[in-house]
Amino acid sequence: MTAKQAAEFLMARDNFLILTHLRPDGDTIGCAAGLCRALRRVGKEAYVLENQEATSLFTPYLEGLLARSGYEPKTVISVDIAARSLFPDNAVKYVDRVDLAIDHHPSQEFFAHETCLDEKKAACGELMYEIVQHFCQISPEIGEALYVAVSTDCGCFVYSNTTAATHRVAAALMDSGFDPYPVNRRHFRTKSFKRLKLEGLLAAGMELRDRGETALVFLTLDMLSQVGAQERDIEDISAFVGQVEGVKTGVTLRELEPGVCKLSLRTDPGDLNASAVCARMGGGGHAAAAGATIQGTMAQARQAVIDAIEQVRNG
Repeated sequence: MTAKQAAEFLMARDNFLILTHLRPDGDTIGCAAGLCRALRRVGKEAYVLENQEATSLFTPYLEGLLARSGYEPKTVISVDIAARSLFPDNAVKYVDRVDLAIDHHPSQEFFAHETCLDEKKAACGELMYEIVQHFCQISPEIGEALYVAVSTDCGCFVYSNTTAATHRVAAALMDSGFDPYPVNRRHFRTKSFKRLKLEGLLAAGMELRDRGETALVFLTLDMLSQVGAQERDIEDISAFVGQVEGVKTGVTLRELEPGVCKLSLRTDPGDLNASAVCARMGGGGHAAAAGATIQGTMAQARQAVIDAIEQVRNG
């Protein structure tokens, strides 16, 4: 389904509930907020399903948009969700009821009745902008939400997924009239002191392989407890390892609970297909950024990632 067809699909329906993914980032939250505001702007009833894992970094964009208790939607939309395993607990009951999935991940599972997918977009927010502009004028509130989606998913336009089209979309969103400075400062220039202490611990325990081109960092529950860090303090922490000079493949392993680790893998263009590596552990994503959940201790997760990387590199 094209962006125009997705817009027509939305205009033919009403009473929307919009779903975001587990461990929500700026792309899924920004897309949900932007779409919800756009639908309301043209007279539709629309809400976003509350995501209990959303941190205070992103919840302000959802103020006034969350579904009331007992709300029964007629149309369910998922944004930036590629797989059934990424539905939060309170959204699982909607997995087989998703009418339209809007996404940009090559690992999309096509769980919805209809899917609008563009793998070439740097962020789902790019695709959402294309859809929304077919049926609604971009207001400052919509523009801000979608700018959050686009800018956070490409690391403020420094990740390898950034294209000229990404910049054009960002410029168009800025033209809607919101002030981008507070958004950029909030998401790209501000770190909590706890976050800085965590980065110090990660650097101290960093493992370098392949002549320094592959780096692994390990974020344990003990480290989080040691500095008193909350979820907000570790937003996008997987970007940290890629800042080390010479690193082409960055591996971040985070202990979610005893015996369960989350992998975030980021690679330079042409170095290694991150999605192919993560697919070997039941995950997925993009060629340059992907993730997976690994059952086992941190040591077992480390070995599983190293083995998967070698398997993909050796064909």
